[in-house]
Amino acid sequence: MPMTLGRTPADLLLLVVTLGELAILVRLTPSFEIADWIYLAQHLVVLAIALTRARPRAQDHSLPASGAVLVSYAYPYAQMLYLDRVPGEPAWPRAGLVLVVAGACLSFTSLLTLGRRFGNRPAWRGLARVGPYRLVRHPMYLSYVIADVGYNFKEWNPGTVLMVLAGWAALLYRIRAEERVLGEDAGWPAYRSLVRYRLLPGLW
Repeated sequence: MPMTLGRTPADLLLLVVTLGELAILVRLTPSFEIADWIYLAQHLVVLAIALTRARPRAQDHSLPASGAVLVSYAYPYAQMLYLDRVPGEPAWPRAGLVLVVAGACLSFTSLLTLGRRFGNRPAWRGLARVGPYRLVRHPMYLSYVIADVGYNFKEWNPGTVLMVLAGWAALLYRIRAEERVLGEDAGWPAYRSLVRYRLLPGLW
């Protein structure tokens, strides 16, 4: 797909935020593990998406949605910075590593499935119906939950737990906001009937 020259402010914001995330990831990660390499590759894919994706047919520009997006992007890095100042305790490092890698793989697979439909705020650029999107309606957010649990298994303290809870609250808001926007797609009712669960298979 050729690059679209007319970029929207949202595209430029995604580009800037992703570049910032890359810089933070490299700065705060002294030695890369397999999950870090996967996230690095994922960020490079997002940069390409920011330069080529189509304009949304609908988008939520509300202040609550913007706040939820901000919290969602900030809390993982806030945990890293906090642990640098207030070291935590290991809970189950081996299981944590497995969960972090599993979360990274699911996140990358979900991103590749979304492709140019990916965005950082609730928007309608079409529906993804294949791959992990046949398991739950928001597999990328499921990947965040899995990775959050894994990182806290590796090292945690009360501060990181509070940050994760704030991040999950923002995630739940984003799910509901995205589904309001996606409800404008004619195929949404059929997809919702086919894939019953939003985030956790068998639960919700």
